[in-house]
Amino acid sequence: MTTISLCMIVKNEENVIGRCLDSVRDIVDEIIIVDTGSTDRTKEIISTYTDSIFNFAWIDDFAAARNFSFDQATKEYILWLDADDIIHEEDREKLIQLKKDLKPEIDAVSMEYQLAFDEEGIVTSSLRRYRLVKRERSFHWVGLVHEFLAVGGNLSHSEVRVKHMPQSDEEPSFRNLHIYEKMLSSGAILSPRDLFYYANELMDHGFYEKAIKHYLQFLDTKNGWVEDNIRACNKLADCYQQLGLEDLKFDWTIRSLSYGPPQPETCCRIGFLFLQKEDYLSAAHWFEQAISDQDENKTLFFQNQAHSTWLPHLQLAVCYDRLRQYKLANQHNELAANYYPTQPSIVANQEYFKKVLQA
Repeated sequence: MTTISLCMIVKNEENVIGRCLDSVRDIVDEIIIVDTGSTDRTKEIISTYTDSIFNFAWIDDFAAARNFSFDQATKEYILWLDADDIIHEEDREKLIQLKKDLKPEIDAVSMEYQLAFDEEGIVTSSLRRYRLVKRERSFHWVGLVHEFLAVGGNLSHSEVRVKHMPQSDEEPSFRNLHIYEKMLSSGAILSPRDLFYYANELMDHGFYEKAIKHYLQFLDTKNGWVEDNIRACNKLADCYQQLGLEDLKFDWTIRSLSYGPPQPETCCRIGFLFLQKEDYLSAAHWFEQAISDQDENKTLFFQNQAHSTWLPHLQLAVCYDRLRQYKLANQHNELAANYYPTQPSIVANQEYFKKVLQA
């Protein structure tokens, strides 16, 4: 059976670290924790799980800390998690099976990373990340912030899911923004990837004009990953909306089509534009497009599930209601309810269509 080292970097995680370690402690063969300066009970809690606790002086470099944690591993494969991640029971079983079945020629295994959930616990946003890697390949982390693990060779995708479960009372952090600004003040030239993520940080903190500048710089490099190019167009549209520039919002929504096949989010965005213009046939076309190829949607590394499930069906219910195709509208509302039965608009529509169809 494959042996696994769990490698983590932590700081002041007393509220979540036990939950994370409980979810994998009996699956991994070694737990390695690198602490970057905790002042709470984090290390005390960790000491009940492992003696392999290392201190690492924080230097505003996530990749350096993660690489240090990987250097301490001794088992065949390395699994990495963050302190506010958790693997639930169903996925623990999948991870156990993966550990049993993993072939030695596999260099890295990706897992679905579930980032956000609605009040029913339904996943609303997810992406794939390479979580399990062969130690002897010496894969390294790259990037001071929003770091990524550079993998290659024989890659595999698993059905294991990791859930991101941060504390609900966490305040937005300026840490990443400050690291990027420190890089710039030192004269560093941001890579295309750093430009994109710096723009994201600026947008998340409400600096829309500055975010626009860096999204445009990112796209001008013509070296961005296709999905990031499309996401940059969508985010530019959102920035222009925040600034009240509706024409530019429209332009950048449409421009995303120049970077690749229309993705569900792009289709929904275009559908909304036509819905606002009361062009219901055109809107319906784009919402139908959003749900047209579910198999292809599953291959996207970054997914907002709402855009390929309940949301386009709900909007199709609106479109077909306006077009007086009430039975078809009701069918789409019921399909939306299959995904999100408690969504207020869907519930209200059910009452509405019951009366309309009776009439």
